[in-house]
Amino acid sequence: MVSVADMSARDIVEEFFDRYARALLARDAKAVAGMYAVPSLILFPGRSVAVSGAGQTEEFFAGAWGQYDGVQDTATDITLLAETGHSLWADVTWRHGDGTAERLLYQLVETGGRWQIAVLTPLGR
Repeated sequence: MVSVADMSARDIVEEFFDRYARALLARDAKAVAGMYAVPSLILFPGRSVAVSGAGQTEEFFAGAWGQYDGVQDTATDITLLAETGHSLWADVTWRHGDGTAERLLYQLVETGGRWQIAVLTPLGR
């Protein structure tokens, strides 16, 4: 089990978002869904998903790949906003190789010995 006590919070979020980026670039909705806690909350303008099962998250992302057409690489700028022993809040700007960017706020929680997203919401660009 990797916890804040075992790694720095910064190391945890960097490792987490490296894995998350690989799953997103692979368009692997199942892998992405596994990175979300159940329950969790995905908040987007006009679309909020209160997640009660991994299948919901998988379906959400499977339907969102179109917005990443042409994106073959991405980089992150991560600001760790807050941390507790069981929860981390990260402001993440994704800079995609096609020149687009998106900024999202993630709350990560430690569940069953792994870190997962509990809340995702956009912050703007």
